[in-house]
Amino acid sequence: MNLLSKMRHPIAILAFLLLSVACIAQKPYKRTLKLMGSRFDITVVANDSISGNKDIDTAVAEISRIEKLMSSWDANSQTSEINRNAGIKPVKVDQELFQLIERAIGISRLTDGAFDISYASMDRIWKFDGSMTAMPSEAEITASVSKVGFQNIVLDKINTTVFLKLEGMKIGFGGIGKGYAADKAKDLLIAKGVPSGIINASGDMNTWGKQPDGSEWKVAITNPMNKDKVFALLPITNGAVVTSGNYEKFVNFKGKRYSHIIDPRTGYPSSGIISVTVFAPKAELADALATSVFVMGKEAGLDRINQLPKIECIIIDDKGNIKKSNNIEIDKL
Repeated sequence: MNLLSKMRHPIAILAFLLLSVACIAQKPYKRTLKLMGSRFDITVVANDSISGNKDIDTAVAEISRIEKLMSSWDANSQTSEINRNAGIKPVKVDQELFQLIERAIGISRLTDGAFDISYASMDRIWKFDGSMTAMPSEAEITASVSKVGFQNIVLDKINTTVFLKLEGMKIGFGGIGKGYAADKAKDLLIAKGVPSGIINASGDMNTWGKQPDGSEWKVAITNPMNKDKVFALLPITNGAVVTSGNYEKFVNFKGKRYSHIIDPRTGYPSSGIISVTVFAPKAELADALATSVFVMGKEAGLDRINQLPKIECIIIDDKGNIKKSNNIEIDKL
């Protein structure tokens, strides 16, 4: 063995050791904060706290940008401009918002209107703060949905304009916005080279990569019969999972439980289901479908999910029974 070979050997070992130390040094950094009116937990894997916090700052800035674009509470947002001009004229919007509305309408068609961003025009006749003592009248409920209907959202692709046909009609992204924001933040961090992380947007979970020890991220699903306990702990490698539940917001009338999730087609709350968990490649889609399954009911909801590729679902009804889509293995529960 010549001198050069003898020198290369320890150098190679040193390089290997340095690389190993670098890999071991990676760890998750987490921050919890309020964005879009909800709790966000953002976790990234990084070599040190400086780069980890910088990556989290990037995600926060992206989520804040999206909130400014779509918030119906912000008078200066494009969404508010659309709502102000309902029944009056089309409003030109950014391509990003236009495409989000276009996809939302697609989900409305897919779910037969169980998901509808024009729900925002519904009067708040249902209250889930404990103050309700009687059901709203049939006339009140009928009036509440008079301005709801995704069919009355007119899109002009050439001019990227949005027009709401009915005066007083409104759109809102409460059933899809947090999931979309989580997707966008995740995509931006991946583009920056962040190896892995998890974004929890008030139950809208979005993951990529693996934990520093090589194990998969695990998502805990709340037991709807006892919210202080975990019903299941499921591994998620690169995708999204969203759980919608009515175990905190509901009313009971004549022995029947009504969820805070309202059917935009009828104005009546959903019933019969207390928890829906949807697994999908994107949090935006999982978010919208979780709400839709609540509204559609167990049988119709599962039937629709089973027709969609790469989408899975777990439903728990108000009797504690578990129903699942075709491709979820029972030993994971």
